[in-house]
Amino acid sequence: MHFNDILYSLDHGVARITLNKPEKLNALSWGSWAEIEHAIAAADDDDDVKAVLITGAGRGFCAGTDLTTGTRESDWPERPLAGRPGLMRSRYLGTAQVYHCRKPTIAAVNGASVGAGFSLAMACDIRIASEAARFSAIFVKRAIVADTGCTWFLPRLVGVENALKLMYTGRIIDAAEALRIGLVSEVVPADELDARASELAHEIASGPSIAIELMKRLTQESMSRGLDEQIELEQFLQGYTHATEDAAEGRQSFLEKREPVFKGR
Repeated sequence: MHFNDILYSLDHGVARITLNKPEKLNALSWGSWAEIEHAIAAADDDDDVKAVLITGAGRGFCAGTDLTTGTRESDWPERPLAGRPGLMRSRYLGTAQVYHCRKPTIAAVNGASVGAGFSLAMACDIRIASEAARFSAIFVKRAIVADTGCTWFLPRLVGVENALKLMYTGRIIDAAEALRIGLVSEVVPADELDARASELAHEIASGPSIAIELMKRLTQESMSRGLDEQIELEQFLQGYTHATEDAAEGRQSFLEKREPVFKGR
């Protein structure tokens, strides 16, 4: 599929999605969101994709949803779900599709990440921030309710009190504070962000992808499951991994005292 507002590429198991409207700090129209959904669907359906890296072109990660484009809804790309399911599906669910991606996802936050762009970063499994990154649940400054999943993602990442403080004030926080409250896991100099995020993405992509995807599913679903049930499901799904080529390679490499070479099979 041809994309207008994003770039999509695949390199050694890592699908890179680059928001590509730098003149608007990568603010996204509804058409842009549709393109992100298509890119995530493509990554999900491609067994060669082992990890997904999302970043922004230029000096911003994403300034939120751009409602100033003036394009007609009929001109937007069709969303992945067609027909009645598509008609009944909220257009705000792009972040949910990122969150539900079966593949591990990393946000390399290179600059401003605000509003819906903040939600997009939070929808990823891991966030690495440049020292130039800035974050804000800016919705209150527009006197609107936070959307695109912000009220779901934020308290799970930073706790209810910190989440409400950020949403009540719309305050912009820097990368150091984001690291302190647990919003991001790493902060690196701006000129090292791409290399560090790519390094981590390729490290994950070289792992046993079936086991990794199942661990992502188990971890996300654990939020609504009791401990005993979770342990039993871990044991059940581990049965899938025992039968994989990667599990055999893991056992053999241990016996041979070498690093395993996994193939995602």
